Amino acid sequence: MSPPPFRADHIGSLLRPASLLELRRQHAAGALSNAALHAAEDAAIQDAIALQERAGLSAITDGELRRRSYHSYFFGQLGDIVPDHVPEEPDAGPLGAPRRGAQPVAHIGSRVKRAGPIHLDDYRFIAAHTKRTPKLTIPGPCALHFRGGDKAALASAYSDMDAFWTDVVDAFRAELLELAQAGCTYVQIDETAFAKFGDPDVQASLAARGDDWRALIDLYVEMTNRVVRDIPGMRIGIHLCRGNRGGQFHAEGSYEEVADKLFNALDLDLFLLEYDTPRAGDFSPLRFVPKGRSVVLGLVSTKSGALENKDDLKRRIDEAAGFMPLENLAISPQCGFASVDTGNPVTAADQEAKLRLVAAAAREVWGDA
Repeated sequence: MSPPPFRADHIGSLLRPASLLELRRQHAAGALSNAALHAAEDAAIQDAIALQERAGLSAITDGELRRRSYHSYFFGQLGDIVPDHVPEEPDAGPLGAPRRGAQPVAHIGSRVKRAGPIHLDDYRFIAAHTKRTPKLTIPGPCALHFRGGDKAALASAYSDMDAFWTDVVDAFRAELLELAQAGCTYVQIDETAFAKFGDPDVQASLAARGDDWRALIDLYVEMTNRVVRDIPGMRIGIHLCRGNRGGQFHAEGSYEEVADKLFNALDLDLFLLEYDTPRAGDFSPLRFVPKGRSVVLGLVSTKSGALENKDDLKRRIDEAAGFMPLENLAISPQCGFASVDTGNPVTAADQEAKLRLVAAAAREVWGDA
């Protein structure tokens, strides 16, 4: 197994087969046993591993196929926690037309407490079925606070915020340390907050609830550092995007507002950044990336089935290399193909074509994927 970063990477989640979604509906209705559903998930994940391998990728995930969403299972194991209640919205309109969706809202009904391993078995399953590098994805530790603020934590579960953050840090560190002990060498933290701070609408909504977004950057850097510090033998990357639910997004705006602290104050050296549309701004914030830190450019959209042009991708990589060394860059899709289990408006054929394109572009630019 090779260590990350890889020239071609992907963000983790893959489309759920329709057959698996149907079995999950049967299970929820009490018509299918736990064992039968688990066996179906095993088979689907083996197919997902094979897809990633034939596409030419070196980092292999389970496609998050056992999860309802990229973060719901993890937080659901920490108590009476719902990270992603989505307010009811009007009809989204035609598929394939990305639009701004409502910001998810967190419910914190109990103290945050990890009772045992959450994704350890998921890691072991990937490792048992590939000779390439298993990649485990987990949500970011700041998601609950970003989606609810102090008010959500203090509503019923906590009487002070220091206790909340201590519980969050302890839960995430325990999970990472156990994964590291099991041999996991590559973990991606999915943390959308940092990418959303550049959106004036998000800044205004945070101010309306009493939060200064600039102060939150410092708070979230501190808490993330407390989580990731001194995890032995593990490369931890952070993925940033502006929302990815059914082809919708939640925010827009450049990384400029957060770039200096993001790249220099976080105790991480691998950043997977959404960059598939002008909503993310230009590459100039990459000038803040210090020597030795790596950026994976999320240039390929998972929100649309339209296949990007490889020469256009190579041109954009060259543009990014005007702000940091080419040797410290890589390429990926901008997000997962199914941050929630219902997936984005793309087909399985679209998904495979885009993963192959990422690997092909990487080989042409850097000589390997």
